[in-house]
This record gives sequence, structure tokens and C-alpha cells, in this order.
Amino acid sequence: MLAIDTNVVVRFLINDHRVQSAKARDLIKRSEIFVPTTVLLESECVLRSVYGLSGQQIAAALRAFAGLPTVILEDPALAAFGFECEERGMDFADALHLGRAKDCEAFVSFDRRLQSAARAQGLENVRSP
Repeated sequence: MLAIDTNVVVRFLINDHRVQSAKARDLIKRSEIFVPTTVLLESECVLRSVYGLSGQQIAAALRAFAGLPTVILEDPALAAFGFECEERGMDFADALHLGRAKDCEAFVSFDRRLQSAARAQGLENVRSP
């Protein structure tokens, strides 16, 4: 099994570099690939900030990528939670934070936008300090 970096994921998804994108496609097609949650997070950030994709587009692309037969996610349940939340308008990083902290009494943040987005998704355990 091979672990891959963000740039391989992005080249695979965006297909914007003739040589690197072809190598990424070939690698992912022929090898079992491990994708750490941190690589998903960084990939989402690059797709949003560099390529200007919407949350819905990113979630769909990463979900399709994660569904490839050779791709193994570090934490598939956490990634699925993050994709679902992002599709409904929450920041992907915030969704991962909340997903990871799901067994805690509360997630405490000064970020009012996060608090509001969490409540809109039915997550009531996010509060101010």
C-alpha cells in the first residue's frame, strides 16, 4: 500500500498538468492507496482556495475519489461526515473537528459562524467558552 500526498490527489481530480495528472491517474488505478485525513483536509483547502470550487463540488469530487476501489481512507466515517456537512454549507475543517470530538460533552469555540453552522446541521453540542 502506498500513501499519497495532497498534490497527487489534486492532480488526479483537476487533471491540469499533462504529465503529473497522468502519473497520478496511473498510480491510483494500479496501486492500493492510503489517504490520511490530513491529506483530505489539505486537498479540500487547495481545491477551494486555488481552484475556486464550491463546497458541494469539492465534497462530490472527494467522495467520488474516496469511492474508488484502490483508495483507502484513514477514517472513512469521519470523511463521510465532513463531506455531508460541507455539502450543507459547513467548513470542511470545522466538520472534521466536530466529527472527531463527537464523543465529548461539547466543542468549545469563539467562532460564531461555526456555532451557527453546527446548529443548522442539528449539532447542538457546540458552544462559546
